Amino acid sequence: MMENYINNRKGIVIPISNTVLLPGVVSKLRISSLSEEQLTALEDEHTVNIALPMKQNFGQQALKEEDFYRIGVSFQVNEIEEIERGFQLTIKTIERIESKTLYIEDELIFTDYDVCPDADDINEKSLEEMLSYIKRVTHEISAKFVGGERYSKIIDDFKDLNSMIVYLSQFLLISNEEKYELLKIQSMKERSLRFMDYLMKQKEIIELQIQLDEKFSEKANKYYRESVLREHLRAIQEELNEGKDEDSKKSKDYLSKIEEAGMPSDIKEAALEELDKMQAQGPNGSEYNVIRNYLDLLVQLPWKKEEATPINLGEARRILDEQHYGLEKVKDRIIQHLAVMQLKNDKKGSILLLVGPPGTGKTSLGRSIADALDRKYIRLSLGGIRDEAEIRGHRRTYVGAMPGRILQSIRKAGKSNPVMILDEVDKLMTGGYSGDPASALLEVLDPEQNNTFTDHYLDLPYDLSDVFFIATANSTESIPGPLLDRMEVIQISSYTIDEKFHIAKNYLIPSVLEEHGLTKAQLTVEDEVLHQIITDYTLEAGVRGLKKQLAALARVTSEKIVSSKVEVPYKVKIEQLDDLLGRKVSRHDRAQDDNPPGVVTGLAWTPVGGEILFIEATDMPGSGEVMLTGKLGDVMKESARISLSLLKSRLPLNAVNFKERDLHIHVPSGAVPKDGPSAGIGLFTALASLVTGFKVDSKLAMTGEITLRGAVLPIGGLKEKLIGAQRAGITKVLIPKDNVIDLKDVPEEVKNQLTVIPVETIEDVLKETLGISLPRIEHVLPQSARAVIEGTIMTAQQAENNSFNTRT
Repeated sequence: MMENYINNRKGIVIPISNTVLLPGVVSKLRISSLSEEQLTALEDEHTVNIALPMKQNFGQQALKEEDFYRIGVSFQVNEIEEIERGFQLTIKTIERIESKTLYIEDELIFTDYDVCPDADDINEKSLEEMLSYIKRVTHEISAKFVGGERYSKIIDDFKDLNSMIVYLSQFLLISNEEKYELLKIQSMKERSLRFMDYLMKQKEIIELQIQLDEKFSEKANKYYRESVLREHLRAIQEELNEGKDEDSKKSKDYLSKIEEAGMPSDIKEAALEELDKMQAQGPNGSEYNVIRNYLDLLVQLPWKKEEATPINLGEARRILDEQHYGLEKVKDRIIQHLAVMQLKNDKKGSILLLVGPPGTGKTSLGRSIADALDRKYIRLSLGGIRDEAEIRGHRRTYVGAMPGRILQSIRKAGKSNPVMILDEVDKLMTGGYSGDPASALLEVLDPEQNNTFTDHYLDLPYDLSDVFFIATANSTESIPGPLLDRMEVIQISSYTIDEKFHIAKNYLIPSVLEEHGLTKAQLTVEDEVLHQIITDYTLEAGVRGLKKQLAALARVTSEKIVSSKVEVPYKVKIEQLDDLLGRKVSRHDRAQDDNPPGVVTGLAWTPVGGEILFIEATDMPGSGEVMLTGKLGDVMKESARISLSLLKSRLPLNAVNFKERDLHIHVPSGAVPKDGPSAGIGLFTALASLVTGFKVDSKLAMTGEITLRGAVLPIGGLKEKLIGAQRAGITKVLIPKDNVIDLKDVPEEVKNQLTVIPVETIEDVLKETLGISLPRIEHVLPQSARAVIEGTIMTAQQAENNSFNTRT
């Protein structure tokens, strides 16, 4: 039987797992079970035995060919010893083999194989260096363990590299796959390098583990030492009656603060319970500092109600007028609110929301109100807040918990009735994983609920009804409806040029001079220079940019004065502005000297004020296509389609053959987004002017939404639009009739320079712009169009007569 095996290179497979076997090494194998056939084969000295590694340990289950790796070793059995759990084989490996096929006969696993000897690619000198290196590293590792010298002595006797690798691999934390890699590598040089990698990783793991153990042991010893010393200190203090006195002193201190804080009875009861917990914990307790921080908040919050002091409305008006120019409507509303507060016995009232463009004085109005009421002023910037805990605080169960910003601000103010500015409330980040801060504000800003506001950290009701809340926003669009419903909106519109001039002269210039260490005797800005800066170097609704330009002048002046380049006082002249401030940043459109047919002037609202815009329409031979350009929004595109449909419906039949003409409507500037329905009458008039060939007065502008039935609907932002029209040189403006009531908000100096005409229908629009009416529009059409109309009218009359005769 054996002769057959040798000639055909067949062998009996002994499955092994999690073991490193290399050629030419005497080693011991532990096998959990062997069948009688396997024992017989192993004891037969003529049998070729193959140790073939398994990919994982499958136990007693039936093995398949794919469960084995392909590279193994042939071996001869020196001794078989039966042990408690299986058998122990003393073997000597002979050579590397590669299994080709596996199959089972008589309950034995056989394999056809090829011999794959190791590649002897390492010289004697390199072999000695590798052995020496591995022994040195092994000695370093062994030195870190008690009794490791015994193993290092065994290593010193090894002269064969494979034997050393097999011996040391049993102590390394390497996987079954990594052990198989050592057998799979045919090159002795590569195998030794791979094993050295495994050995170095093991060394680093052991060193890291020892360092961690040392640190942990050091901390544990330190903690134990401190605990023992603390216990000894407590025993000594108790013996000398010192510790109890100190704890008692702290408790009495908190007790007196609780008594003096003026807390409601239920709050006081909760505070005393927390004080009892802190006393029971002791300074070394795990929650001692948490309870102490909580008690600090309780005793620092202003619980006592402030006495109601009379509000001097005259003084309040004086302060508002002194600190803010214009804004008469806003000031009147604030004074009215203060008057209601004076008359009401309970202090519940509406919460104000100041809405307007940036730089119009919303935040500074809050400070003025605080000065007028002689109250503490608090400002909370809500822009970008995305976490509900910023408003309501964190629960005390979290590490590093703290109260919300509402209670923190009131604690800082030390009064229960401050004026609290909630700045940029429209820029809250609503929704998300951290809760909704806008929803948390619902309770804060509801006069019916905020008298029992509950912060998560405080976990007790706190009365916010005495706080005068003033919110600010640039727009109400992003404010959730329920939150907006709890506030009374006061609109702050953009400043006129005249208002900006007075604000700059009376407020901004003195402030800028003081900030830059200058006086009026050192820098003088003439009125015409100030007007030029406002019109050419700012493009905004407020005055923040204007202050920046004045600050730029102040910086230049400071440098010139310090360098002795100019004489004092330094007067800024108009021709110097280009050198001092650079190129002009404001390029407002101006009314043209002449508008050709198809071109009209409209009015637009922007966040930085009103502007005029030109609406251009032209036609060309084509197939009835309508092109809209100028970066128009969906609403404005719809207005253009409504205008065209309305014009077609009002023209006599076949007056203009739109099927053979392409229409192109354009609104400059093309890079600026434009949207809104207020350009409706402008679009309609541009198309009517194009069809009739009549020009529209270049000094006439218009604004209004139109419907398919020809009605002109009201629009918003009338004040800003008329200011922009007056600045652009417009003399006549068409507005919707329903907007006449809004003219009272327009400054008198603007209304005095404009002729404002209310219109109700598109017939009124055409009468004011083209001097025609729709029923007579055929008389102003080109001759060819009139011929078509006359033919159409005759045909229509004949059809009507025939219909009448038939009915008769």
